[in-house]
Formats: sequence, structure tokens, C-alpha cells
Amino acid sequence: MKRRNIVATLHGVDVDQVVEVVEVLVESGISRIEIPLNSPNPFGSISAITQALGDKAIIGAGMALNRIDVDGLKVLGGKFISSPNCNPEIISLTKGLGLLSWPGVVTPSECFAALAAGADGLNVTPASMAGINGFKALRALLPEGTPLYAVGGVKLSEFKKYVQAGCSGFGLGSEIYVPGWSINKVADKAAAAVDAHDTVFKGF
Repeated sequence: MKRRNIVATLHGVDVDQVVEVVEVLVESGISRIEIPLNSPNPFGSISAITQALGDKAIIGAGMALNRIDVDGLKVLGGKFISSPNCNPEIISLTKGLGLLSWPGVVTPSECFAALAAGADGLNVTPASMAGINGFKALRALLPEGTPLYAVGGVKLSEFKKYVQAGCSGFGLGSEIYVPGWSINKVADKAAAAVDAHDTVFKGF
């Protein structure tokens, strides 16, 4: 299956629904799934989807802030840690355990500190704070090829402008999933995100 530059962040997902939701996302073509650790029973959700879909999806934890969070994901077979901030200690710990590290950054100083600590990619979050001009400025400063994702507040209709500004991909939350949505609605939203992604990246 084609790997798209989209991470679906399932804020507030319930452990009883998470497998069904992720199945729909994977079927739609989104294979990178993030469970925020401030969701209900997040490690239960991560355990459920790694067991059911670990061979089809790349599963990680978001909002990871400490060693317990990182260790918990490793034990359950997750693959990446997405932190809301740039904490070199957490980045180094994550990499030491063989996991991928995607910290949250906004400023050039945070970007370079994260890369120096070993980050695999950077989540500019909230992306709405940096905006298109912010992405252009960061891309001009960063080493060529640095993965730079827009996370938080990006609409599907804005994909093209962000990619033109140097964005490598997107972390999508409420554009993909909101607690209480039907599975059919999640499927429709995922299909729309995949279509927007493929339309934009086809030209790059």
C-alpha cells in the first residue's frame, strides 16, 4: 500500500472503537496512526491496534512527555513518539529505544535542538501559528531533506500552499476523526484527506 505523508491523530478515541476506526483509516490509505496519551485509556488503545493491525499500520503515541510514556509505547510494540514540545532528553531516550522521534517545534532554535538530539522529523505545531510564511522561513534554514510536517489547524484546502512552502506532510486531527462520529463519516473524511494529499503531492 502507498505510504502517504499523513499522520491521523485520534484525539479522544475510545478503546472500544479504536480498532474499527483504524481499520477504516488503513483501508482508506492512511497507515500512520497516532494515539494521544491524554485520550481515554491510551495504552489500551495502542495495545489493541498493534495486535490487530500492527502489520498494516505504523502506530505511535502523541503527547509523550516523559520516560514512562516512551517506555510504555516501546513495550506495546509502537513505532514512533510524537512529543508536543522539543525536549532533547525525550528525543534521545526515544532514539535509544529504537523508536522514531517526531517532536513539536515552532522556532528555528527548537528545530536545530531537536535535530541535534536525533529527531527523525519535525512537527511544526500548531502549524496555524507558523503559517505559510513561517514554513517558508523554516525550510530555508533547515538542512535539505529534513521532514517537516504541519500539525494543527491545517485544512485540506490549504495542503497545496503548505507543500509549496516546503511542508513534507500533515498531522490531521479533527479533519480525520472526532469522538462520536460514525464509521461512515470517518471513512468519508479519510477519503477526502487522501484525495487532497494525492492531488497535491502528484505534482511534487
